[in-house]
Amino acid sequence: MDGTLFQTNEILGSSLEKTFDVLRAEGSWRGDAPLAAYQRIMGAPLSAVWETLMPEHPDPIRQQADRLFLECLIEEIKEGKGQLFPYVLETLSTIKKLGISIFIASNGLEKYLEEICSYFGLHQYITDIYSVQRSAEGSKPDLVRMLLDDHHIQNAMMIGDRKSDIEAAKKNSLTAVGCQFGFAEEQELNEADVLIADFRELQTYVTHWLLTSSG
Repeated sequence: MDGTLFQTNEILGSSLEKTFDVLRAEGSWRGDAPLAAYQRIMGAPLSAVWETLMPEHPDPIRQQADRLFLECLIEEIKEGKGQLFPYVLETLSTIKKLGISIFIASNGLEKYLEEICSYFGLHQYITDIYSVQRSAEGSKPDLVRMLLDDHHIQNAMMIGDRKSDIEAAKKNSLTAVGCQFGFAEEQELNEADVLIADFRELQTYVTHWLLTSSG
């Protein structure tokens, strides 16, 4: 979702600032909100995010930050401050017309993912949404394996912007498509089978993949 379908940067900074404003007011945080640190680990499970951003804080404070941040993100989405990447809706529509099922597998929380899908009308294209909360192990490869097993899928393509997405694809023997317009740092997508700089490029690769798979 983040960095692949949704331009998270549009709401990330303001949501993080609001979260840490509350923590500062309560005496639980000093200094600026750690935006740059968050951007470096964007795509990680939120439990790991707060451990990284607040390594010396107790779990109750991290849990409070997690709750506040989710509330702020959802508020920003509802206010129309977030955006999908260009050509996302058109591309998803084309892929669905090809008879291909589309799923979301994300380290984001379920409420957050549902809010994005509802606000932007993604449910008409998406078969199912797998949040990291579904996975006991809390890992992207495990989450993708669960999705494949649940829906009896043997051949699929994984699209994402972080190394964890590429790893999830490789560990599940899937074609890996790396999005260069997301949060990926240099060389992070080196093991991807395909790289795209624009979401609509996916239409060409999906069509080729479909022909190759069926042949």
